[in-house]
Amino acid sequence: MCHRILLICCAFAVSLSFQFVTAAQTAKTTDVTVFAAASLNEAFSAIAQEFEHANPGTKIVFNFAGSQQLVQQIAQGAPVDILASANMKQMLGAVKTGRIDSASIAIFTRNKLVVVCPKENAAGVLSLQDLSKPHLKIVLADKAVPVGQYALDFLAKCDQRGSFGASFGQEVLGNVVSYEENVKAVVSKIVLGEADAGIVYASDISKNVLERAGVIEIPDSLNVIADYPAAVAREAPSRAIAEKFLKYILSDEGQRILTRFGFIPPK
Repeated sequence: MCHRILLICCAFAVSLSFQFVTAAQTAKTTDVTVFAAASLNEAFSAIAQEFEHANPGTKIVFNFAGSQQLVQQIAQGAPVDILASANMKQMLGAVKTGRIDSASIAIFTRNKLVVVCPKENAAGVLSLQDLSKPHLKIVLADKAVPVGQYALDFLAKCDQRGSFGASFGQEVLGNVVSYEENVKAVVSKIVLGEADAGIVYASDISKNVLERAGVIEIPDSLNVIADYPAAVAREAPSRAIAEKFLKYILSDEGQRILTRFGFIPPK
């Protein structure tokens, strides 16, 4: 009798173990690694949440950083399924590594620049012209970062138009106290009151930022519109799902989320 009970218990244990293994296999998730520009953090996180809900068993894993840093990591062999950069220059740099599929490149959104200041605004920065005031502390992203180059392009436009004086750009750059490695670092220094002004993307002005900062709009005639391209890696570990996620970003729902976070629809 004891032997029979032992056999029944063993059989039950084997059956239970099989069920656990089957359940584990069923519950196995597919990770999609997305390298994305730092300015996309909030919007892409919201898009991923919706995508994962609509595609059970899929997990979007993000690496947010300056676009130039992402390209360096890809060149060094970091595993990636999708790259979403803040300009075409960095995307083409990634294509040159041989790891990004140029045929899959799509402009999925656009962005524009704004000037951001601490809420208390002790320096009295009330207009674009005020950026050239002596002894001001300005923070920009490094020119290797897309938003940093866009800021320089904006200043060049101001000089070409002559609206603020021929030396406006030079005077503004003379006030720069640091060049940061990504746009989020610029925003952080402003909200912490470590600088008097910075140039960032409109999409960076979230409700939380608005509680601690003020914004000066840049007119379209002087602004620089940023095109954001995305592409799939040539040997993406999860290529099928990566392509599906890219299509979701380009879909009406993905575009609605991007617009909600301050981005501009692609042309």
